[in-house]
Amino acid sequence: MAGTNSASKRKIVSQLAELPYYVLLGGWAIFTIFTFIWIMYTSFKTNKELFSNVWSLPSVLQWQNYVTAWVSAKMGTYFMNSVWVVGGSIVLTIAIAAPAAYVLARYKFFGNSGIMSLFLAGLGVPVQLLLVPLFTLLNKIHLTNSLTGLILVYTAVSLPFTIFLLLGFFKTLPSELEESAAIDGASEVTTYYKIMFPLALPGVVTAAILNFIVIWSEYLLALVLINDENKRTLSLGVYNLKNTMTYTSDWVGMFAGVVILLLPSMIIFAVLSEKIASGMTVGATKG
Repeated sequence: MAGTNSASKRKIVSQLAELPYYVLLGGWAIFTIFTFIWIMYTSFKTNKELFSNVWSLPSVLQWQNYVTAWVSAKMGTYFMNSVWVVGGSIVLTIAIAAPAAYVLARYKFFGNSGIMSLFLAGLGVPVQLLLVPLFTLLNKIHLTNSLTGLILVYTAVSLPFTIFLLLGFFKTLPSELEESAAIDGASEVTTYYKIMFPLALPGVVTAAILNFIVIWSEYLLALVLINDENKRTLSLGVYNLKNTMTYTSDWVGMFAGVVILLLPSMIIFAVLSEKIASGMTVGATKG
């Protein structure tokens, strides 16, 4: 009985010790949700309603704000540029990172640990340090001001994290599967594509979602490497929209542009958050 009471007390003390963290996270979540809701309903106001009372709800939903942002401010063009860049970057990143992570996780060879250490070191390199070398390199091969060049840069920057994440998933897969495939006459390539890669799909999906969230709103690299107005990504478009609205005073149009930028990431994260959490847990606990 005394042992039970002692365990209960330790549990209560542990929960009280964690309470400040829950309060902090809960407060941050409430602030984030409130901010997005405010931006959302402000985007449906008129400028007069915005400046008369920033907290009031719109009397009539002004869908024209989104039409103005999408067409007049070219947010539609920037949106499609971002879809192309993000989609291409994710596909290329997974196509390179998944086989690399599989080989590093399942095969022991000279230099294996060294290569893994290099990828881990890549996680700690600030993007700001890469701006000048990347611009110089892409300029030499004529890929500056190019969506293709931006895709290659995003892929290179995303590889260390993606490989590190997928390593844990491939390490969880039982070696008996490879042995059975070898007995049946399957080549190593066939074993990877037909057996191991499909089993690691939870990790691949998790990596794809996390890369999407990061690349979709990336600003610094796109700002340095893209100058053509028609090749801007959505984050650059929102910044340009903000500068434009400074002179036109159409601030509600800027809020509409911000919603266009944020909504895809928030929808994907809200719908697939459980997959992200479960995927990260599997890779962390079994890797």
